[in-house]
Amino acid sequence: MHPAFSVIFLTTLIGAGQGLFLALYTVELYAALELLPAPPAGFYTWGSLAALALLGLGLFASFFHLGHPERAWRAAARWRTSWLSREVIVLPALMATVAAYGLAHLLGLDWRIFGDALPLPGHVTLLLGGTGTVLAFALYLCTGMIYACIRFLQEWHTPLTVINYTLLGGASGFTAATALAAVLSPAHTAFLGRWAIVITLLGMATRVASLVRNARLRPKSTLESAIGVRHTRIVQRSMGFMAGSFNTREFFHGAPAVVYEAVRWAFLVLAFPLPALLLAVGLEGGGTPAFAAAFAVQYLGLLAERWFFFAQANHPQNLYYQTVG
Repeated sequence: MHPAFSVIFLTTLIGAGQGLFLALYTVELYAALELLPAPPAGFYTWGSLAALALLGLGLFASFFHLGHPERAWRAAARWRTSWLSREVIVLPALMATVAAYGLAHLLGLDWRIFGDALPLPGHVTLLLGGTGTVLAFALYLCTGMIYACIRFLQEWHTPLTVINYTLLGGASGFTAATALAAVLSPAHTAFLGRWAIVITLLGMATRVASLVRNARLRPKSTLESAIGVRHTRIVQRSMGFMAGSFNTREFFHGAPAVVYEAVRWAFLVLAFPLPALLLAVGLEGGGTPAFAAAFAVQYLGLLAERWFFFAQANHPQNLYYQTVG
């Protein structure tokens, strides 16, 4: 498939925003249970603002993928059957919840809305954070299922697609939270950094698993079935016209094999072992620069990973539109 950069930025940015919010709420839960010291309110406020910025940038990038942006509202109309429509609904809901979560921390809201039944501080923010957590995981599911539900694209039609979207977004979000904590709440840097390393390595394991799986796939269609001719030997000399078309542009990445392989190895290094190493360096005393570099390197790796994700999907129509005569 042809990788659209608007969708590449959309999926990587909102994934990181979701992961960052989940990291913030994880810290709050641990602090509420007195497993961690309570961070300053500014950590949650600035963290929510950063998560909201990532989500907003992802939403902005999506508009470049629309032929008629003024009709974007129609994308939510098919929510009963379309994962894309569900994503369009869940993303603004998550953004509103993240904004409310950050505002509640900014204003110091600590109403005991559950009475004494919940002997924990921050009832309002715990409720908002729990709601946001459900929405964040729902958004990972919706985004992943947009691709995993397409049966004829075998590279995507696997539970690993949803798992990878979730883990890679979570890894980048926790890495961003580690860099944020190094500035605003140093006592929580080690906690978040270790989680970022764990999620990054889990993401590497599942992403490599998907590469191994996809390498073993065999096309269900053949050149014979593509053109409806049963013969033992068919050789294609031309695709029926001399120039390119929508089919040749949108359903094949068009990159040389050397570029395709280079992107594969680039994301395998940049998205996983290198940021994990930088996080480890930061935890051993490298400080904020190492954490910031880890997020920057990992995000670049995820851009390459998402390009490869789209490029690797082999549309069955390419069996017919494969050769220019």
